[in-house]
Amino acid sequence: MLLSARMKKRQWVIKPPDDRCEQLAKSLKVSPLLAQVLINRGITDSEEASVFLRPRLTELIDPAQMPGIDPAVQRLKQAIRNREKITVYGDYDVDGITGVAILWQVLTMLGADVDYYIPHRIDEGYGLNAEAIETLAKSGSKLLVTVDCGVTAFDSAEMAAQLGLDLVITDHHQLDIKLPQATAIVHPALEESYPNQDSAGAMVAFKLAWAVANEFNPGRRLEPRLREFMLSATSLAAMGTVADIVDLRGENRVLTSYGLKALPGCKLSGIEALIETAGLTGHSLDSFHIGFRLAPMLNAAGRMGHARLAVELLTSESPVRSTQIAEYLKEQNGQRQQCERKIFKQACEMIVERDLNHPDRKSIVLASENWHTGVIGIVASRIVDKFYRPTIMINAADAEDGIAQGSGRSIPGFCLLSAIRACSQHLNSFGGHKMAAGIRIETEKIDLFVAEFEDYAKQNLNENDVAAKLHIDAAVPLETFRKETVSELQLLGPFGQGNPEPTFATKGVRLASPPRRVGAGREHLQLAITDNTAAVRCIGFRFGKLEKKLLETEFFNVAYKPQINTYNGNSNVQFVLSDIRFE
Repeated sequence: MLLSARMKKRQWVIKPPDDRCEQLAKSLKVSPLLAQVLINRGITDSEEASVFLRPRLTELIDPAQMPGIDPAVQRLKQAIRNREKITVYGDYDVDGITGVAILWQVLTMLGADVDYYIPHRIDEGYGLNAEAIETLAKSGSKLLVTVDCGVTAFDSAEMAAQLGLDLVITDHHQLDIKLPQATAIVHPALEESYPNQDSAGAMVAFKLAWAVANEFNPGRRLEPRLREFMLSATSLAAMGTVADIVDLRGENRVLTSYGLKALPGCKLSGIEALIETAGLTGHSLDSFHIGFRLAPMLNAAGRMGHARLAVELLTSESPVRSTQIAEYLKEQNGQRQQCERKIFKQACEMIVERDLNHPDRKSIVLASENWHTGVIGIVASRIVDKFYRPTIMINAADAEDGIAQGSGRSIPGFCLLSAIRACSQHLNSFGGHKMAAGIRIETEKIDLFVAEFEDYAKQNLNENDVAAKLHIDAAVPLETFRKETVSELQLLGPFGQGNPEPTFATKGVRLASPPRRVGAGREHLQLAITDNTAAVRCIGFRFGKLEKKLLETEFFNVAYKPQINTYNGNSNVQFVLSDIRFE
């Protein structure tokens, strides 16, 4: 059966007009369209809306409020004063890498004897592991500070205590019923009253670094060198926050907004090299540039090699060394992309062959001995985008211990961690959160896990849950999108989880000029549309196959994201198409 025969069209979910738009627009002195999007995001109060549209760094939550932070600060202060060796132990993704870089740098500036440790993704896997703890204890470490991991590492925490290694855990992953043995645990969810329950791991590390800096600078302001670094650190924390796909509202929005603005002028040698190597020097950067240009290069270190190199980049003071590492990461990212495309193609073929895209199926779990562990998580995300099912990809390559590693991604409304926990009798270990998780499993138990995971998904998902949806902020005529209105919509950024880029729809449009296929493989489509109120040029990425259908159809409906396109000094409104519907 052809792949397309099993694919469902995305359901358009169009928000209805809201009576409160006019009043909110008037009080904010913005367009009714912008007011509608704010209301769609749950922002109905003019004061709250004003803060949302113009976030200020002073709105960051005081680090002293972060649950568990005080005992962590006091233990770090003691270690710094007594010259005890500290090791910052972080996860190998961008969230962990940036958090480690922030904490290591501040501790170094305060005179600490500090090193960092990043586990190898393939050889060691996620989180605290026994061998690493033993090695660090033997090397003389007295205090271990985790970043973006550790809150479920019960056995490892116990071993650290037995070896005389004090443990400070900073994490944001879902808490278990009990907590591991530790000197301190810094975690936003330890107190339900904490305003930012969705802090990224880098945000938690940023708050601890800030609190420690405050402890050594009891005045109202940090001393200049520390202050300058903490402002630069907002860019690092913003990268971790965007890359970890946490909710970009509230404090996360404040941090990301400031960090993005500071990114192009950031004086950290590694950031400058990363931006230059990505070809983004001189650009104003947004969350897209982090998510799809900068973060993948940092992630490539951990996926294709060792993430320690990415931390070295972000903490290096040498422009030459920084450029060398950035160029290497760019090359590694190219290899990652090739590997990802190959695995994605194989996975799609397996899904079709096994009829896993049948409407009755509620999950996709695939295993192969030929897949790279460092890439399967990204491929799982692409499978979710294409088939809209919770997906787990497993590298079942023969290992000495017969243990396979898997990485999963979910769809909104389905807690992947809860699903995996329900099937955990078949697993050696697992961890993660609602939308992303990892597993370790004996190869001989994979089939049992697949069956039980699908049973759980069937019990907890109905047909509508697994229908891909396109959420549209408003259905409006084309004349709505004057340049000043489209420019004003940019106040809603940075965009990401919880605050998606606005999508609009116009029904009953027709071609204003014939469509033209463009791009290397002629897979994209350029066209102009009109609804008799205005005409707008559009670009549809991967819409090339619809050229003939458009020429044969008089009227159709479009969903799109408006933007300002500047070419040869001229600026015009352009739509990036999200979908085309033929009645």
